Amino acid sequence: MSPVAVVVVTWNSAAVLPGFLAALPDGMAGLDWRLVVADNDSADDTVEVLRALAPDTTIVQTGRNAGYAAGINAALDAAGEWDGGYGTVLVCNPDIRMRQGCAKRLVDRLDGEVGIAVPLLYEEGREAPLYSLRRESTVARALGEAIIGNRRAGRFPRLSELVTDPAAYAGPTRPDWATGALMALSADCLAACGPWDESFFLYSEETEYCLRARDLGYRTQLEPTAQAVHLGGESRVSPRLWTLLTLNRVRLYGRRHGALATGCFRAAVFLREASRAALGREASRAAAAALLRPGALRGPAEA
Repeated sequence: MSPVAVVVVTWNSAAVLPGFLAALPDGMAGLDWRLVVADNDSADDTVEVLRALAPDTTIVQTGRNAGYAAGINAALDAAGEWDGGYGTVLVCNPDIRMRQGCAKRLVDRLDGEVGIAVPLLYEEGREAPLYSLRRESTVARALGEAIIGNRRAGRFPRLSELVTDPAAYAGPTRPDWATGALMALSADCLAACGPWDESFFLYSEETEYCLRARDLGYRTQLEPTAQAVHLGGESRVSPRLWTLLTLNRVRLYGRRHGALATGCFRAAVFLREASRAALGREASRAAAAALLRPGALRGPAEA
């Protein structure tokens, strides 16, 4: 059996890499695995940290800040050069800390129908799991989130993308998509889906991939016995990143729906951001302004 390729994309990740690498042996327990890191032209000591702490790592230097999906594709290309190629792939952020046996539980969950397995994610220092499961975007869900907030609306499947029902996190739930901080991908799913969509640069690439996999017959499934801590969350406070997240969400919707539906969805997302901007949220103010700009939804390949 081919080893599991552990695929990581880094960009100025020197501060979080030691913790990730320290947790990796316990997280990957019971599996034969290889680490492949695509570095997007880090300006810090990311590559030096990898070479010092994990000298057997396959390091791909993209030479530019190519984006998350492009980094995944570069790492997958490198993993495919091993003898026999790779089987299962584990895609994870460097700010993930896998708990004991996490990866094997994810890999064991994969089968002919489940092409993507995701763990129960926790935030550092908190006992309750993160709301990492999502429903596909609809106009009604965007309006529900705008009017009553995504966490409150999350209790009602028709009114929010966010899944907040605790029961959904207690068993093998199959959402439309899930947070992409850590996910196991089957070889069959990878072959069917092909490369990740590099036009999103950052945010919505995992959404697009999960929905594309579902369209091709491969479901995403939560494995609650597989657990990890996620240190991320910068998009919550950075206006630039929140704007990118918001625009990519609308761009992806537009890829899958007609112009009229996309216009309604964009208006509903604008309502949500504008209402929060009125309450003083700087990130929402930036996102709302961006949604009004002509051409804001064109991606790098479409500009």
